[in-house]
Amino acid sequence: MAKKHGILKQLAKDLEAPPEVRRFGSGWFAGFFAVVMAIAGLGMVIALRFPEWFATPELQAVKDWTGFRGAVHILLLGSYALALLSLLLRPRRALGFTALAIGITAAFLGGANVQPEDTRSWGIFFGLDFFIVNMVATGLMFAPLERILPHKRSQRLFRIEWREDLFYYLISSMMVQALTFLALAPSNVVVANTNSWEAFRLMVASIPWVLQFLIVLVLTDLVQYFFHRTFHRWPFLWGFHAVHHSAKSMDWLAGARMHFIEIILLRGITSLPMMTLGFSPSVLQAYIAFVYIYSSLLHANIKGDFNWLGHWIATPRFHHWHHGLEREAFDVNFAIHFPWIDKLFGTFYLPPSKWPEGYGIPEDVPRGYLKQFAYPLTRKKPEYPEN
Repeated sequence: MAKKHGILKQLAKDLEAPPEVRRFGSGWFAGFFAVVMAIAGLGMVIALRFPEWFATPELQAVKDWTGFRGAVHILLLGSYALALLSLLLRPRRALGFTALAIGITAAFLGGANVQPEDTRSWGIFFGLDFFIVNMVATGLMFAPLERILPHKRSQRLFRIEWREDLFYYLISSMMVQALTFLALAPSNVVVANTNSWEAFRLMVASIPWVLQFLIVLVLTDLVQYFFHRTFHRWPFLWGFHAVHHSAKSMDWLAGARMHFIEIILLRGITSLPMMTLGFSPSVLQAYIAFVYIYSSLLHANIKGDFNWLGHWIATPRFHHWHHGLEREAFDVNFAIHFPWIDKLFGTFYLPPSKWPEGYGIPEDVPRGYLKQFAYPLTRKKPEYPEN
């Protein structure tokens, strides 16, 4: 066990290495991408082998694509090649050996040619493939942007608390079935008891697609504004939301840090206008994909003052002020998409070309997922942002 922990510590130390030893040609980038590709390949192999347990039904069309298994095969071969390159170039070999071990595990499970095992289905699945797709898509989108256009150039890709936030990302993706079931429960109840709304729903469905999408953005943002503001005002609810605000660094991964209960309540309340008023299913799917990407953008470590645009459309600087540690950052900028909603209700704050100096809250939120999960019930003093 001690040896296992030692290997994990070496891996974490190698990932968190300072920039001067991560330069191009050092083998760090080869090792890093080898690990990412190996994990993605292994995840897809597991989802293919045990589809009843680890595959998201909505992603079946992707796995049915004729080139999917070839892509998984190329992914695993690429991880082997990059792992070997990292082992040749880098004195520290934790990244290379880890990538090789993960890739070999994927090969033992059957690799890209793996066939589904006969597994008993209980109607419950864990979205491992959903996690891999989300992580690769958003990571490849925002991690390079944060290197090319960083607001804080000194902030590392693997900054303090990155492991916690990655675990939050994993939990929210793997528990996608439970989260969806609980979040949609209120909407399902409303739909089941509002048959008289059918004419109105047909009228909404006939609205042009783009206009439907814009209406959904505005309606959900209005709902989220008051939901968000309530979590800042009520001490008990703030205990849940404090977990999200406890992040001391802002990047695309920080947005994943959100208490399980808050995720259910947030998705439940925002789904009400989308699911009950008759909007087209394709509009709802587009909105969900948009929110995943947009949330990562708002938390990202990307520069750009956008002094005029930030008054009307949410930008990273606008949302960073919501997470600021300064006194003037408390209870401001609750909107997710449209800052003009904050203007309407007197909570807008965006000083020209100025960013927060620090992030977090003046409250001792513990480290670790389990301790943070229990935090709303274990807080000794009801500390929360003052009005």
